[in-house]
Amino acid sequence: YNEVSYKKCIGELMKTTVDYITKLANIPSPTGYTSHIMNYVIAELESFGYAPVRTNKGGVMVTVTGKDDSKHRVVTAHLDTLGAMVRAVKPGGRLKMDLIGGFVYNAIEGENCTVHVSKNGKKISGTILMHQTSVHVYKDAGTAERNQTNMEVRLDEKVTNEKETRALGIEVGDFISFDPRVVVTESGFIKSRHLDDKVSAAILIELLKEYKTQNITLPYTTHFYFSAFEELGHGANSSIPVETVEYLSVDMGAMGDDQQTDEYSVSICVKDGSGPYHYELRQHLVKLANDNKIPYKLDIYPYYGSDASAALRAGAEVKHALFGAGIESSHSYERTHIDSVQATERLVDAY
Repeated sequence: YNEVSYKKCIGELMKTTVDYITKLANIPSPTGYTSHIMNYVIAELESFGYAPVRTNKGGVMVTVTGKDDSKHRVVTAHLDTLGAMVRAVKPGGRLKMDLIGGFVYNAIEGENCTVHVSKNGKKISGTILMHQTSVHVYKDAGTAERNQTNMEVRLDEKVTNEKETRALGIEVGDFISFDPRVVVTESGFIKSRHLDDKVSAAILIELLKEYKTQNITLPYTTHFYFSAFEELGHGANSSIPVETVEYLSVDMGAMGDDQQTDEYSVSICVKDGSGPYHYELRQHLVKLANDNKIPYKLDIYPYYGSDASAALRAGAEVKHALFGAGIESSHSYERTHIDSVQATERLVDAY
């Protein structure tokens, strides 16, 4: 690309993928509350001519028959995200939260949110704040610990006590989703919550669309698996066809100190918290990247697990691999760049 621009790049090369990222990010799907987003994915895949299947666990799998139907591949991306549940209704009418997924309270302070009321289907907006928010009232507003005791949901309703809040239908166990705040800049950056892992899911949907519209036959039968419980560590570790010999998880690349991953290439994980990924398959991915001139980085994610590592722990007899777009500020207000999205899409396609 030249400086004329990433806007042109987005418009001509990656527009549909970016559109899918935006659509997926705007559908609330904290782990355990994923039926709406799975319904969207099923409808989209069916519109291309596929026959997706919903697993008992709540994921969605679509099988694409290849030239070789004896040795299958599984390619996953997860659609569940971080979120919260109502832990308690406080005496003043605000909500105490219980977190879903591995993140810290600091990452959601000041974020707008939605309470999904199971009793009546209402969606009630709110904001996640410290109880000691006002510096004009609380001396420790800046120093108090951001934890379950001190942080709460301020509802956008006229409620001043527990009884009034419960009258809205809100109950313990109602899901709380965080506003994604999707922004696509002219310089090619994509900012949003839940880019982990909706970037990867968007890539798989776009590729499936291309394979169907271009009448492309894959070399091996491949099962594209959109999982629903990755953030809890047991996502796509079931419903794996017995013919599967390779398992690829497309998930975010983690950025930070000592990391090689950036926002402009695809990150190939060599090891995470579960241990090393399959060396032979990793080397195959590196060769594909080199042969196709796809920018990539090799990296270790020290506090991380994937659908692929979950599958191995469950006993899957497969070669496993993990790669994905580089995501800055993972499990907070995340960011990536169109370069990284495109590099990831090209490597999935090459694989």
